Amino acid sequence: MTSPPADRLCLGWQYATPHPDPGPPPRRPVPPEAERLNPEWAAAQRREENLLNRPLRVAFVLAMVIVVAAIALGAIGWLNALETGFGVIGGVLVAAVSGYAIWQGERALRSQMADERSRVGKLRAAQESQLYAWQAEHARQVRDWRSQRIAYEHQKRWYAVRPPGGIQRVDVAGGTLSGWAAMLTTVAAHRLAAGAEVTVLDLSEGAVGLDLIAFARTRGIDPLVWVLPEDLPRLDLGTGLRPRALADVLSLVVSATEEQGSTRDLSFDNAILERVIDVLGSTATVASVTAGLRALAEVGDPHDDVAAGLITDEQRGALTAMFGRGAADRVVVERAWVLESQLRKLAAAGSALVPLPPTPLRVMAVGRHAGAVDSKVVGTYLAVALTHALRGAQPVPPWRHTVFVLGADRLRGDTLDRLADACESTGTGLVLAYRAIPPHVRQRLGRGNAVVGFMRLGNVEDARAASEQLGTEHRFVVSQLTETVGLSVTDTAASTYTSTAGSVGSVAGSRSTSEGSTRGTGSGWTGQGGAPGPWPASFSRNTQTGQSRSTSESESISTGISTSTAWGITTSTATGDSESLAFALQRSREFLVEQHQLQQLPSSAMIITYAGPAGRQVVMADANPGIGGLLAATMMTLEEFRALPVAPVPRPAPSAEGRPAPASWRSGGDRPPPNLGPPPPRLDWRKRRS
Repeated sequence: MTSPPADRLCLGWQYATPHPDPGPPPRRPVPPEAERLNPEWAAAQRREENLLNRPLRVAFVLAMVIVVAAIALGAIGWLNALETGFGVIGGVLVAAVSGYAIWQGERALRSQMADERSRVGKLRAAQESQLYAWQAEHARQVRDWRSQRIAYEHQKRWYAVRPPGGIQRVDVAGGTLSGWAAMLTTVAAHRLAAGAEVTVLDLSEGAVGLDLIAFARTRGIDPLVWVLPEDLPRLDLGTGLRPRALADVLSLVVSATEEQGSTRDLSFDNAILERVIDVLGSTATVASVTAGLRALAEVGDPHDDVAAGLITDEQRGALTAMFGRGAADRVVVERAWVLESQLRKLAAAGSALVPLPPTPLRVMAVGRHAGAVDSKVVGTYLAVALTHALRGAQPVPPWRHTVFVLGADRLRGDTLDRLADACESTGTGLVLAYRAIPPHVRQRLGRGNAVVGFMRLGNVEDARAASEQLGTEHRFVVSQLTETVGLSVTDTAASTYTSTAGSVGSVAGSRSTSEGSTRGTGSGWTGQGGAPGPWPASFSRNTQTGQSRSTSESESISTGISTSTAWGITTSTATGDSESLAFALQRSREFLVEQHQLQQLPSSAMIITYAGPAGRQVVMADANPGIGGLLAATMMTLEEFRALPVAPVPRPAPSAEGRPAPASWRSGGDRPPPNLGPPPPRLDWRKRRS
C-alpha cells in the first residue's frame, strides 16, 4: 500500500465497481440446418413427369406395334407393299414424335434437378460462410467477455476517500462510540504512518481511542495516555503558562458551566484572576490560584494553604486587603467563591510532573467515573490549554500535527472557535466529532474550508437537519461488508483506558536525568522560549525523517490494524468466513439521503461532503480501518483510478466451451437466409408450345 500525500487525509473507503459485471459468457452459435435437395420434391417432380409422359409413351408403344405389325403382315402377304410402307412410315413418324417428346421432357427434368442442386449448393455455401462469420464474431465476443471478466474480478472495489489538499478541518456529526473508534483509527493510523504527530482529546468517556493505541503499539510506538481527572498531577498540558495566559485559560474554564451563548462574566472573571495571579507572581499554578481565591473569598482555613506551600502569608495578606467589604467588593468576593468552587477541580494539574519520553501519539481522556461538572471543567481545560499551546508553537506543514477532539459538542462555541483558529494559523489539522448537533454546533458545522462527515444520527431533528444539508437527491450503495462488520463490532463503552503517563514517565526519568533537565519541567511538550508547546520533543526529528519513514510504515499499516484492533480482527474474520465478503462482490442495498436512512446507517458508514475542483462532492464512505487490509482496497481515490489510462487486459485463448449466440444474432440482426423450399412446378412444355 502506497503512502498518501502528507497533507491529505484518508477518511475511509468508498465502495465502487468501475468495471461492471459482464454477466454470463456468450453462447456459442448453433449452426442452422444444412440445405439439401429435397427427395420428396424430386420424387414429386418425377411423378409429375411420368404423368405428363404417359400418353406419349402409350403413343410410342402403339406406333412401334403398328410398325412391327405392318412389317409382319406385309411379310405374310396380308398387306401389299404400299399398305405396308404406309403403316411402317406412319408408325415410325408417331414413334419418333412421341419419343422426341419423352426425351425432351426427361432433359427438362434433369436440367431442373441440376438447377435445384446448384441452388441448394449455393445456399449451403452461404450458410457455411455465415456460420464462419458467426464463429469469428463469437470468438471475438468471448475474448472481450473474458477480458471484462478478468477486469471485473481483479479490480479494486474499495477506494480511499481523501479530500483535496487545502482542507483545514474535519467535522464529524453523529455516530456511535464504535463508529468513532473506526474513524479515529482510520484517520490517525495513516497520519502516524506518514510521520505526523497525533493528539487526541477524548471527551466522550467511552474509551474511543483503544483501537488506535493498540495499533500504535504494534508499530513500535509507545503512546502517552492520561486518564483525567486521576492523572491531572502528571498532565503537562497547560503548565508554565504566562500570567495573562493562565488567567485567560482559567476564566474560560469557569465559563464551561455557563450557558452556551453567555459571556456575561467572562471579563469579570478574567480581571479577578489576573489580579490574583499578579499577587502570586510568575510561578503561579492552578493550585496556588485556587488557594488565592480561597483566601480572597475567606473559604476554609488559609493556614492550611500556607502550610502546604501554595501561598505565603504575605500573599494571603495582600489578597485579603485587595478588596474591601463594600457592596461592590462583596460581589467580587462572592464571585471568587464561585471561581474557586470550579477551579479546585483542576488544582492538582501539573503538581507531580515526571519526565516523559517523546512520542508521536498522545491521548488525554476524561475517565468514565468523572462527574458531570468534572467532565465539563476538565474537557474545557484541555481544549483551552491546547489552544494556548498551539498559539505558542511554530507553524508546521499542513496536517503534520493532527488534533482530534471527540465529544466536541460538550465545549462552548467560543472555545471551539478559538481552537479552530489556533489550528488554522499553525497548520495543525483538526478533527471535531460531535455526538449531537445542538444549535451552537449547527452554526459552525462545515464553516470555512472544512470537510463534513455525517455518521448515524439517532435524533430525529439532527437527522432532518443533516438530510437538508446534504440534499435528498443523492443515492448511495451500502456494501454487504459494511453492514456485516458493523453489526459484529460492539461499542467500546465497556472498556476503559489504562494510564501510561505515570509509569512510562517514571521509567524515562530514571533512565535519563539529562532529558528532564533539558525540558525544564520534565514534560514532553516543548515550545518557543521555554514555554510549553504542543510538539513532542521528537517532532523536529520526525519532520526530517518522517517522509523516508512513511513508506515503510504504510506498507505494514494494514497488517497492524488487522491484527491489533477490533475492527481489523472482525473484518478479517468476516472476509475469511465468506468468499463474497472477501472479494466484496456484493452490494447490500441502495438508499436516498433521507431522515430515516440517516438514523439507520451502519456504525462505520459516513456520508462525506466537501468542496472539490468539480464542485461540491458527496461521497458514501466506510471508516472501517480493517478494509485497508483487503486485497480489493487501494489508497487511490476513485477519481484517480478513473483518470488512469486504460491498460489492455491479457486475453486468454478461447476454449471449446458452449457460449450464448452473438448479440446481433440474439437481437434479430444477421440471420441465416430462410429456406424457401423447392421451386414451383415446371410448366408443361406442351402448353408453352401452344
